[in-house]
Amino acid sequence: MSSKPIASIAGIGWTDYNRNSGRTVEALALEACRNAINDAGLNVNAVDGLVSFSLGDSVTTAVVSTGLGLSKMNHYADFSAGGFMACGIVMEAAMAVATGQADYVVAYRALNGSSGQRYGGAEFSRLLADHGVHSDAEQQFLDTAGITMPAQHFAMLCRRHMTRYGTTNEDLGAIAVTMRAHANDNPRAQMRDRRMTLEDYHSSPWVADPFRLLDCCLQTDGGCALLITTPERARDLAQSPVDILSGFTSAGPRNRGAMWGNFSPDSNVTYAEHHADRLFSRAGIDRKDLSFAQIYDCFTYSIIGQMEGFGLIEKGQAGDFFRSGAASIGGLLPVNTHGGLLSEGYIHGLNSVVEAVSQLRGDGGKRQVENAQLGLVTSGGATSTGSALILARN
Repeated sequence: MSSKPIASIAGIGWTDYNRNSGRTVEALALEACRNAINDAGLNVNAVDGLVSFSLGDSVTTAVVSTGLGLSKMNHYADFSAGGFMACGIVMEAAMAVATGQADYVVAYRALNGSSGQRYGGAEFSRLLADHGVHSDAEQQFLDTAGITMPAQHFAMLCRRHMTRYGTTNEDLGAIAVTMRAHANDNPRAQMRDRRMTLEDYHSSPWVADPFRLLDCCLQTDGGCALLITTPERARDLAQSPVDILSGFTSAGPRNRGAMWGNFSPDSNVTYAEHHADRLFSRAGIDRKDLSFAQIYDCFTYSIIGQMEGFGLIEKGQAGDFFRSGAASIGGLLPVNTHGGLLSEGYIHGLNSVVEAVSQLRGDGGKRQVENAQLGLVTSGGATSTGSALILARN
């Protein structure tokens, strides 16, 4: 039996996901927010809260509130954070409405991650080292060694996993191929109708060994948003609400550092190991109850680390799980039914929450999971920091 919901998601919205929007990030954010508000059938003036996250590549809640013409702002929060906060801002919004700080809160993320400021590279690394989340002494060693982008950081985490558990590039390829197959049935997907075989995967160029191009998430322009309110208010709106049963924004011990946990005793132990049991316990469900899982996949390895951490698979068994079809739609536990960040688009993970809501409302079309009742959404990338949600069909 699941627990009483903390809050409900009453509306979702998104823009087109592409490589060159030709628009400002503000315009993308406003479109996504308006679409979520309209999806709920709510008047924009009823919205009294906004939350978002960025790394200097988006627009603040003050800008968006002005653009929307909100008459009041009872709660707002701007987090300086990467994709590990995608589920976290939904929880922030849920806590705001649950405690009466606001009635209707929109959580959004927008960026020109392809045509504008890109996450990664020397210039962005210096920005974060001087002013942001990577303001840590270790940058002087990483940057001077040419280690300036997440692909290089995660490649080393993945190589450690390969050495310890026997993970192979065949395993990574099986994940990438499954993600693309799901995207082919997703009208939102940036890589829709761009089919991929394992041969295509192995033919793609190396980025940072053991990662090839098709191990890495997409560069994407776009935005998406969700409207969160109390379960009671959500029942009076246009869509069938999706309930938030449980969630967290947490880290493991010794999580300092741009290498996402290189101070941790074991780099293959993610944030999930420390918090998964509590997440499921508070939701009042077991892992076997899940209808699907939307796993943050900035890289193929990120799926492996988090699925192991949340106790969905045994260590070193990801390749077999994906090759068997268990992660495909119609399988034992469909993973990233939208194609994930690898094939739908990289809106820093908030688009995975949007997909979970679509599935639980039954709006998935050709990619719909039959009788979807409960879903796990994660954001963290198989590192020491992350957030997660358990959502339920109302």
